[in-house]
Amino acid sequence: MAGTIYIVGTPIGNLQDFSPRAIETLKNCDFIAAEDTRVTLKLLNHFEIKKPLTSYFEHNKKFKGDVILKRILDGESCALVTDAGMPAISDPGMELINKCHEYGIKVVSIPGPTAFATALSVSGMDSSRFTFEGFLPVTKKARKEHLESIKQETRTMVFYEAPHKLSNTLRDLFSHLGNRDICIVRELTKMYEETIHTTLEQATIDYPENNLKGEIVLIVAGAKEVQAQITLNEAIDLANDYIEKGMSKNDAAKTVAKQTSLKKGDIYKALL
Repeated sequence: MAGTIYIVGTPIGNLQDFSPRAIETLKNCDFIAAEDTRVTLKLLNHFEIKKPLTSYFEHNKKFKGDVILKRILDGESCALVTDAGMPAISDPGMELINKCHEYGIKVVSIPGPTAFATALSVSGMDSSRFTFEGFLPVTKKARKEHLESIKQETRTMVFYEAPHKLSNTLRDLFSHLGNRDICIVRELTKMYEETIHTTLEQATIDYPENNLKGEIVLIVAGAKEVQAQITLNEAIDLANDYIEKGMSKNDAAKTVAKQTSLKKGDIYKALL
């Protein structure tokens, strides 16, 4: 008889957020599949849990996924964990879970902290409707295509980002989405937790050198539906505002065009 796979949420910072049910699950399973066994070992040692560990991450998921699947089919129970938060959310664990469903393996969730929901709750931004975007694509072409595809998204958007990529991501968001309200949340549940309310334009000025530390969640306001109805004269006024702040005519026309349904060329010509 096949075993069970448990999706176990782990703390995103504060170890006191680890639930009693999660601790009990790790103590009772046969083995643990971890994103980084070194990180998970620290968690296990803290709670005095001794269980066999095997690695499962982006670059070994195909091979290790098959190995883990076979062990579960042979009757072992597995706890799937990531370094922090819920496995299978913006995480290769979703592929393993899909395989388990294909083979009729019982999947049980042991819920725990999730960075995007935690960040959204403290941001104060509109959470009545939102879309989780996870990490943006790495390659320039794929990133540009993705950002263009969400330019007219009216729901609040939630992104994950690593600190060493933050500045570039802020510039890309501003370039493609225009100036929007943004909440930058970092170091969730830790001593230096910080929630920063600003705009995309100001964020590119304040954080040009990846000068924020810790894991980061970006919450960006959705597009305003009225933007598509802006007149050419209103677009010119908006572009002139950007120019007064130091932006070139070309960049101002480009930025306003991305915020509206108007063409960059039409705005640029009207500025001359």
